[in-house]
Amino acid sequence: MFKGLIGKKIGMTQIFDEKGLAVPVTLIEAGPCVVTQIRRPDQEGYSAVQLAFGAAKAKHLSGGERGHLERVKAPLLRHVREFRAKQVEVKEGETVTVQNFQVGDHVDVIGISKGKGFAGGMKRHGFHGGPSTHGQSDRQRAVGSIGANTFPGRVFKGKRMPGHMGVRKVTAMNLRVAFIDTENNLLGLHGAVAGGKGSVVSIREARKA
Repeated sequence: MFKGLIGKKIGMTQIFDEKGLAVPVTLIEAGPCVVTQIRRPDQEGYSAVQLAFGAAKAKHLSGGERGHLERVKAPLLRHVREFRAKQVEVKEGETVTVQNFQVGDHVDVIGISKGKGFAGGMKRHGFHGGPSTHGQSDRQRAVGSIGANTFPGRVFKGKRMPGHMGVRKVTAMNLRVAFIDTENNLLGLHGAVAGGKGSVVSIREARKA
């Protein structure tokens, strides 16, 4: 069974398991999603399912996007994502819901992390900083030396330094489905998911389960 959905992060709460232990869960409004296209190995060279989610106004979509949705008689939907699938068991125009998942399944959730603005090396990369004594008074949180002088005479590309933190794609892997509410299209996942409240996330079957 194809297991993939686009959803919106609602926030975090907790539930109690059968042992009476509090379990932190992330609530996600997952679907319903419409299958807008099927990628086939003989045409595109790989197998995948394209889904659309989230009501949109006509002015928010380009003419090509509206035509792509009208081709499968789908309503105006804003967010489109593609999910790789070994076996495609759905058809274009079908609706995918949380009913495809079961409690105990493991999933990967892809989201955009919260923006933290400009951050230093300690917050951004976990650097320890310099000593607070031995003749220096303003280097406690500095990154220290970033390269040699004569050779190579430059800073290597990819050097971990202060800079913009957050707003990047983050995948939370192997999260267990704690509960499912089919009436309200809710998924409760054990653990944290990247992004703020209201952010769009992609849910797929765990690849390393």
